[in-house]
Amino acid sequence: MKNSLFLAALLSTSLLVAAETVQPQEIQISEQASSINSASSEAAQENQEQILSAENDILISVTGQGVAPMNTSSPAQAYALAKRAAVADAYRLIAEKVKGVRVDGQDLIKNMMVQRSTIRTSVNAMVKNANIVETNFKEGLCEVEMEILLSYSQFVQ
Repeated sequence: MKNSLFLAALLSTSLLVAAETVQPQEIQISEQASSINSASSEAAQENQEQILSAENDILISVTGQGVAPMNTSSPAQAYALAKRAAVADAYRLIAEKVKGVRVDGQDLIKNMMVQRSTIRTSVNAMVKNANIVETNFKEGLCEVEMEILLSYSQFVQ
């Protein structure tokens, strides 16, 4: 998308500079660039995130995954721990979608080479009224599908 916008800007600038000596081939290129821009703007509108409004509720659905530790004493304990991890992962995914993720990065460079690179992500949110829709446990992996319905009235004070 950036390349198509850059191409369109470059073409429009070159058309302004050479306005007196416009040839049919240059016009054909600019028409192609405008059709690329209109197609990319239509795709951006289709992929636009939903906006919460008084008329529009948003349903967020996520799938959390969890694995039990190796040193469990029974299959029931393994299932319970894996499910607990999957539920916690699902809550984290919902919080990331609603509030966003804070990303902090730090690089240590020595002699023009990266010695250490650290990236930390964090989310600070409270999730209420999320519902577990489905739970699957197969081959030691527990998957929990969770949903939350966000309405405008929850955020208006």
